[in-house]
Amino acid sequence: MSEKLAAAVDVVVQSASQGPVSGEGRVPGVVAGVTDRNADIYLGASGVRDLSGDTPMTTDTVFNIWSTTKAITGTAVLQLVESGELDLQAPAKEYAPAIGELQVIEGFDGDGQPILRPPATDITTHHLLTHTAGFGYDFFNETYNRLAEEHGQPSVATASRAALTTPLLFDPGIKWEYGTNIDWAGQIVEGITGKRLGEVFAERIFAPLGMNESAFAPSAELLARKVRHHLREEDGTLSPSDFAAPTEPEVDFGGHGLFSTVTDYLKFIRMWLNEGRSASGEQVLSPASVDLGFSNQLPDNLQVTMLPGVIKWLSNDAEFFPGLKKGWSYTFQYNEEPWPTGRPAGAIGWAGLANLFYWIDRENGFGGYWATQILPFGDPSSFTSFIEFETAAYQAVANA
Repeated sequence: MSEKLAAAVDVVVQSASQGPVSGEGRVPGVVAGVTDRNADIYLGASGVRDLSGDTPMTTDTVFNIWSTTKAITGTAVLQLVESGELDLQAPAKEYAPAIGELQVIEGFDGDGQPILRPPATDITTHHLLTHTAGFGYDFFNETYNRLAEEHGQPSVATASRAALTTPLLFDPGIKWEYGTNIDWAGQIVEGITGKRLGEVFAERIFAPLGMNESAFAPSAELLARKVRHHLREEDGTLSPSDFAAPTEPEVDFGGHGLFSTVTDYLKFIRMWLNEGRSASGEQVLSPASVDLGFSNQLPDNLQVTMLPGVIKWLSNDAEFFPGLKKGWSYTFQYNEEPWPTGRPAGAIGWAGLANLFYWIDRENGFGGYWATQILPFGDPSSFTSFIEFETAAYQAVANA
């Protein structure tokens, strides 16, 4: 099965970067991999790191992994729950006092100033992990975008402390909205441990998993292998871009700030497939915590909804298979129904802004990661190729 799967998915990976240089039917370059519980089944690359040069994409290429950072922050949070240092239902301000100072924005007055009020309830870490605390992103929310354009609210891409201090869009717990919730969860980890989030990751997650190529502030050696971002223009052509996350961030943003490789991320996926154990047998998470990652944590009246592309160069309107029910776990999108790709109900996964995608399927014992560096999110070429990649993997499993 492994050989058939590797051959099938490699066809997708190699074809994804082929075609006219400026045409919309390609990506500049991609790295992708599939792992089972024991080892990588497939690891491949195609295309180039930068369309303005000819450096080939290689399997050790370093990416801004954007929101695929979130699950690693969620792992650090669950470790603190296991140790008894964190109560998911306690007010988050007990661990990160600054979050208790934030208010709810109800709109803007006649002078264009924000109308603010205290939230009806305290934010909890549970709210943060499930994206129900009230935070958003300026590229998915008109109110946040107005705060950025008219009031100088910094983008989260700056990884600055000022970028964290946004008002809430609604009272905690009443709605699902994707946003900076996991950045605040990272602040809770820092508040409890007294260390930067990157230090916590390095000690408690990266070291036992052998993830030696993941960091918020990557070394010169890692940066030498970094891929360049590209923008998909309205006519479908691709242009190299200098947009990127900072390599020396003021704050380690747990929602998006990591640099990593596909090989490293597959090690993380493998831990979730192995009931929280590393390849060497070290228990990174308890099986009970892993169960929380593979179970929907949203109430019955809330579901994951479409992400509206408010800043068009950063994101298109985006949703995985509209019409299918999707929940949220600690801290992944949770499949409440099977996907056309073959991914079953109960599997988990998510994505990153520059069209990075992954899935983890405990039932079938495998998962995969697809890495490109293209904006806006929901790029037709990269997303379609990822879907083909995942589908090819499941078809190989089904036909084994």
